[in-house]
Amino acid sequence: MLRAVEGGVTLAVRAQPGAKKTAIVGIYGEGAAAQLKIAVQAPPVEGKANSALIGFLAELFGVTKNKVEIVSGELSRSKVFLLHGVTVVQADSVVAAPR
Repeated sequence: MLRAVEGGVTLAVRAQPGAKKTAIVGIYGEGAAAQLKIAVQAPPVEGKANSALIGFLAELFGVTKNKVEIVSGELSRSKVFLLHGVTVVQADSVVAAPR
């Protein structure tokens, strides 16, 4: 789910667009294929869900929106984000925090 890369960390996400509110709802899958499951209030139309996810992740990890980049899965529910300037330790503590 989390991997250290040069300049930051990648985060595998499973998006659930069209939800009542944007929030982390759990883990999707297990082991190396595990993804952070996030319900997104925005519909999957014209990049609205992607924009909402970027804003949510930026706020969650305490970075600006331009520090959150979609690396893969722009048109899929399964996505990988690059969080610039975030370490694995920081990301792990945010993901592991109780909701």
